[in-house]
Amino acid sequence: MNKFSELAGQTLKSVEVNEDRDKILFVTTAGRQYRMFHFQDCCEQVSIEDICGDLSDLVGVPILKAEETSSDSADTYLPSPEYTDETSTWTFYNMATIKGYVTIRWFGTSNGYYSESVNFEEVE
Repeated sequence: MNKFSELAGQTLKSVEVNEDRDKILFVTTAGRQYRMFHFQDCCEQVSIEDICGDLSDLVGVPILKAEETSSDSADTYLPSPEYTDETSTWTFYNMATIKGYVTIRWFGTSNGYYSESVNFEEVE
C-alpha cells in the first residue's frame, strides 16, 4: 500500500469520484493510477462527506502538497456526528497545486469494533 503523500510531485491527468462518494480514482500523466476508498463492512459507514475546492485544479500541473490528517470523535473542535454509533473519525486529504487548494473530507462511523480508516493504494 502506498502513502497519500506519494502524489506530491506527480501531475494528474484526471480525478474521478464515483456516484456513491466512497471511491476516488487519481490517474497521473505517467499512467499510474491510485484509488482512495474504504472496505465497507458490517456496522460501519465511511464515505466522502465534503470536497472543498475544485478537483479540476489538481489536473494538469504538479501536485505541490498531498497530506493526510485525521481526528476521532474525542476531538471537541469538530462537529458532532449525527449518528448514534460509538465512534467516528474525520479524515482530511489536503492537496495543492499552483491552480488551487482542495480538501477531501471523509467521515466514518462504527460501533467501535470496525475500522473507519480510508485506504489509499496504487492500482496495479
